[in-house]
Parts: sequence; C-alpha cells; structure tokens
Amino acid sequence: MPEYDFTLKFKLPDFDIDPDIYIENLYESGCDDALIGTGKKGYIGLNFIRESSSAYEAIASAVKDVRKAIPHASLVEAAPDFVGITDVANLLGCTRQNIQKLISKDHLHCPSAIYGGAQSIWHLVDILTWLVEYKDYSIKESLIEIAKATMNLNIAQQFQMCDRDLQENFKILVTSK
Repeated sequence: MPEYDFTLKFKLPDFDIDPDIYIENLYESGCDDALIGTGKKGYIGLNFIRESSSAYEAIASAVKDVRKAIPHASLVEAAPDFVGITDVANLLGCTRQNIQKLISKDHLHCPSAIYGGAQSIWHLVDILTWLVEYKDYSIKESLIEIAKATMNLNIAQQFQMCDRDLQENFKILVTSK
C-alpha cells in the first residue's frame, strides 16, 4: 500500500486554549502517524505519512481522525499544493536554477502560475504533470496523487467561502467558452 506525505492545517475552536492539550487526544484518535506542530496560537498543523489505498482516502481518514480529537476544528489548508520554484526543486532534489531554466525555456507548455510575481506560485500537481509530460521527469505517482488531492481539497475549501448566491454564476463564468 502506498504512503502519502501531506500536511493539514486547522484553526482551533478556541484561540485561548493551549493547543498542546490536544496532542494526546490526536494520538489516541489515530493521528499517531503525524508530526504535530503548535507554533501559531489558535492553529495546529499535522504532517502525516499515512499508508492508504489512495491519496483521497489518506486525507479523508486524517481529517476524520483530527475531528474526532478536536470536534470543532476548521480545516484551513492542505499541503503540498501551493509551491514556488524553490519548493519544487527541494521536492525533486535538484537546484532552483534547474527548475527556473526549465520554466523559462518552455512558455508554451509550462503551466500558468496562480500568482505571477517576483516569486511566482503554482499548484504543485500542475508543475509535476508538466515535468512528467514535457520534460520526461520520473516522479513518484504517490506525490502526484497527493498533490492533486490537496489542490482539489483547497479549491473546494475556497469555493465554500464564495457567496452562496454567486456560486452558480461563477461556476458558469469559469466553464463557459
């Protein structure tokens, strides 16, 4: 069964409670395969390495386990998803300059950045897919699968924040040709 490496960040139900009180509950609820971070007040992050039949199942079971331990925790973000050039290079074990060179030489096929500035940001799955399809990179399928799942989870999370009255209108706008 493949292993999936991903991070889930949650907003805690009460900013005033020390997040360390949740650690034992998280372990007992099934999060014993996660490193837990409590650095930012009111938030908790869990880096999982979870065996599962699919990336979706790994993430879904992790979210359920966290919500067992912290019932009113709100999912903020799933990673890996949003990446810059340095992030991609680190994941692939190559230099930042190598990735920059690949991107600058293939504007036709390179995926569009979701933020294009001095430090552009992409969805990881888009970059990985491009590297496999156009640059003949060999990338672990589990990394591609988890990147796709975390991107979709983040998009679904963001869509929920959209004004309900406008959701259908925006859906039509982005799918119309």
